Amino acid sequence: MTNTVGFLKQLLDTAGPSGFELAPGRTWRDEVAKFADDVRVDVHGNSVAALNGKGKPRLMFAGHIDEIGIQITHIDEDGFLYFSGIGGWDSRCWSGSVSDPQPRGSGARRRREESDPPAEEGGAGSRDEGDRFVDRHRRRESRRGCRRVRIGDPGVLDSRVEEYPNGRIVSRSLDNRIGAYVAAEALRRLATKPPKHAAVFAVASTREEIAWTGSGARTSAVGSSRTSRSWWTSRMRRLPRRRQEALGDHKLGGGVVLSRGSSVSPVVFDLLVECADQAKIAYTIQAAPRDTGTDADAIYNAMRGIATGLVSVPNRYMHSPNEMVALADLDRAADLLAAFARRLEPGMDFIPR
Repeated sequence: MTNTVGFLKQLLDTAGPSGFELAPGRTWRDEVAKFADDVRVDVHGNSVAALNGKGKPRLMFAGHIDEIGIQITHIDEDGFLYFSGIGGWDSRCWSGSVSDPQPRGSGARRRREESDPPAEEGGAGSRDEGDRFVDRHRRRESRRGCRRVRIGDPGVLDSRVEEYPNGRIVSRSLDNRIGAYVAAEALRRLATKPPKHAAVFAVASTREEIAWTGSGARTSAVGSSRTSRSWWTSRMRRLPRRRQEALGDHKLGGGVVLSRGSSVSPVVFDLLVECADQAKIAYTIQAAPRDTGTDADAIYNAMRGIATGLVSVPNRYMHSPNEMVALADLDRAADLLAAFARRLEPGMDFIPR
């Protein structure tokens, strides 16, 4: 894990809210191209890296690469920018925050308001003045790799990765870009020690924060299932600290979290537990009596049904600029996914009996 923290930081710092994941997708593909057999991107923006693509059975590690953000919806006569949230925002995160519309180079401080969407002061005296300013400076700023904002531009809160004591890392976009990161790291481990039989596909999927119907993760699963009726999915999930009665007791640094129930295949769950026990990987179990709130809810019932597992990592302060995870948990998650892939054999029966 130590050797790839740089990749993790770059992935987290690269802005890419739902529907605008091009930049983090490129960062992810550039990294996995170093060890994958094949790397591609589909029309939905999903990035897919494959190992032993003709093997059987077929296994997908899916973690979404988008993040919550904002989109500029209006510029008023006084030069204020109005934002609407992309994904689920806690309005308290806005107080005193600095937004970072993309492309970079045009941050604006928020005017304190209770309303949603918030208004942002863009520095122009009026809309006409702002438009003239854009026209005058766009050509010069494009040479510097930046430009002023316009309606429809996305953005994120302007925060950067920080490393904390005891192997903690704090950043925005940990939910769920760490899933895409762990999927890549599991594939990296398998490239060093390949599975004997399974075809393994790591997917950095898109639009999870705005489409619980599955969006990129669902289309990745459905598209690949056309070439094989067997497709197993293990997906990273973010896990906030809430009431223990609802979600259980899952501590930072305490290992991965395995979901049981709801969209999770009992066969996949049992095999994940067996792999964790054999590899001495710490884990806790979370009950999922209804939905999981993740892409797994859409993947498991795609096509004629897909045997799905859900591997989570504890995450404090989710959907804030200061989410926190333990690097050791990310390491354990990648180890577990790789161990699971190596256990798969042709003809394995994933029908519950």
